[in-house]
Amino acid sequence: AIAQYEQVLAASPSHAEAHTSLGNTVHRLGRSQEAIEHFRRALAVDPSDPGIYSSLGGALVALGRSAEASEAFEKAIALAPRKAGFFWNLASIRRFSGDDHYFAVMQELAEHIDALDSEKQIDLHFALGKAFADMGDRKRSFAHLVRGNALKRQQVNYDEEKALQRLERIRDVFAAEMLRDKSCLGDPSAAPIFIVGMPRSGTTLIEQILASHPKVFGAGELREMANLAGHIGAAFPEAVPGLSGEELRRIGEQYVRSVTRLAPSAERITDKMPGNFSLAGLIHLALPNARIIHACRDARDTAFSCFSLLFSGTLEFTYDLAELGRYYRAYLKLMGHWREVLPEGIMLEAQYGDVVGDLENQARRIIAHCGLEWDDACLSFYKTERSVRTASATQVRQPIYQSSIGRWRLHEEELGPLLRELLP
Repeated sequence: AIAQYEQVLAASPSHAEAHTSLGNTVHRLGRSQEAIEHFRRALAVDPSDPGIYSSLGGALVALGRSAEASEAFEKAIALAPRKAGFFWNLASIRRFSGDDHYFAVMQELAEHIDALDSEKQIDLHFALGKAFADMGDRKRSFAHLVRGNALKRQQVNYDEEKALQRLERIRDVFAAEMLRDKSCLGDPSAAPIFIVGMPRSGTTLIEQILASHPKVFGAGELREMANLAGHIGAAFPEAVPGLSGEELRRIGEQYVRSVTRLAPSAERITDKMPGNFSLAGLIHLALPNARIIHACRDARDTAFSCFSLLFSGTLEFTYDLAELGRYYRAYLKLMGHWREVLPEGIMLEAQYGDVVGDLENQARRIIAHCGLEWDDACLSFYKTERSVRTASATQVRQPIYQSSIGRWRLHEEELGPLLRELLP
């Protein structure tokens, strides 16, 4: 895609759409500064396109430039005030107050919400949920979250039975004996570090600590391992015991080759795709020297945080409280299995509460687990300049804070369907 956009721009350097498309593409590859340059060149040609301002804001957020991002999102809103997604973008990086102009515009738009299509209604509900939470109006905040999640749930094709059965099948196939029989057959590289867990469990914070180390490149959320598992075919995970050592090594080699292209000189490369928790067994067989870090957080805080966010990806299990609780329980069961069957020293548990409560000792523990010497830069993780393209992009630019611990208690009454499934 990049080659095609560059070919267009070589022939027509002022092609706004090509600059925008190229910017979006390189941003997805983590080259956010390069993306910003393309968005600005596109805006120089077409300053009336709100979508370009929105894309520019997203790239600025990834680099921690929140003030500039806010300005870009505000320009997008000014050009398209009925595009509710721009309000959600703005809500993700700023705190609203009762006299905020954009809060008033959102409320005015909400008075005619039935006239909006379902996509805009979802965006507006999540934006208002965040705004009312900022102002301490918990009831109205939660009411908007419920409506936004219900509408989003209607859009996603989530087969709960299939999803939960998949986690059970993985647990059954990756037995301790099978893992022992196939140990040390994969690629020997120690470069990959996998940070796994549920979304909103602290994976971005852990990656930011690691990426602040001069020998570590933070690659963000990569789909490579899920793609490689998919190449095994529809028989995954049942086909894994039949894989030869050569096949396992090839999976590991393909993964290493793919990620090292992102940072050829880095000694370690982090992959913080949370959903890789289900692939920990395959990761160990294909990459026996890779390290896994399991980001853990209070189940209730994690689940509520998931419910309060409109994810850019398709985390289908997060839009219904009961389904979210059941999926979380299945995740916990599988992680308990990995603790039992993976060799000692492969997977480290990192509790979010411990990390924010005792940063230095926990950071030293994480760095040591990855086979690296300590570096004080890991304590100033919020100063590290890199592209962060997750829902926590703004938070990891701040020093450690504990205000998100126990947040679920503010909504304990409304979270009944979730709590009943988490604690049956």
